[in-house]
Amino acid sequence: MSKNIKVTIVEDHDMTRMGLSFALSNSGIIDVIATSADGQEGVDQALQLKPDLVIMDIGVPTIDGIEATRKIKNSFPEIKVLMNTSRDDEQDILDSFAAGADGYITKGATSEQTISAIKAVSEGVGWLDPAIARVVLSNIRKSTDDTGKCGEINYKKGKNLYGLTEREMEVLALLVEGLNNPQIAKKLVITIATTKTHVHNILQKLYVKTRSKAVATAMKDGLV
Repeated sequence: MSKNIKVTIVEDHDMTRMGLSFALSNSGIIDVIATSADGQEGVDQALQLKPDLVIMDIGVPTIDGIEATRKIKNSFPEIKVLMNTSRDDEQDILDSFAAGADGYITKGATSEQTISAIKAVSEGVGWLDPAIARVVLSNIRKSTDDTGKCGEINYKKGKNLYGLTEREMEVLALLVEGLNNPQIAKKLVITIATTKTHVHNILQKLYVKTRSKAVATAMKDGLV
């Protein structure tokens, strides 16, 4: 029997914090071991209790969630951090992943979606809310796509500094859009096994361990 996922929550809105704690505690697979309304207190709790995962809001007092994430990751890189915020600003997303966040989900997500994100991140899979992926991709395409075409896979060959193949660039662009392996396979008319191989190669070439960090690198370096 597998052990439950130990989680701490950093959230300054009382009702949101209590509601999230209640929902997760009743999931049957998650133990909420501490909560905090303050960024520095959230860091102190994480360093003392060493949870499996920290759910982190960005707009918390004392130090914001991005700096809190950086402090936690600098001390204990193995602690996973899932950003849970209403912010969908592209810079906040990039800064969160640069600080070491393992996933990013919006407060509009259902309890089931949040639990799924926690499970994925705790297993090292990573999580990027599809809504966030669409926002960032839309912003990137607005500033970089001068073709006037929509709905196509776009990437910058000139910025492919990681030795990605053309197919891997296409797969990476679809990862940024928030597609999973079966959806990518269907979109590119390839097998799921081939898709998994491409994703594995992309992670290796980008020197990252999770899909979410691959997406963050792609956005930061303008690969899509």
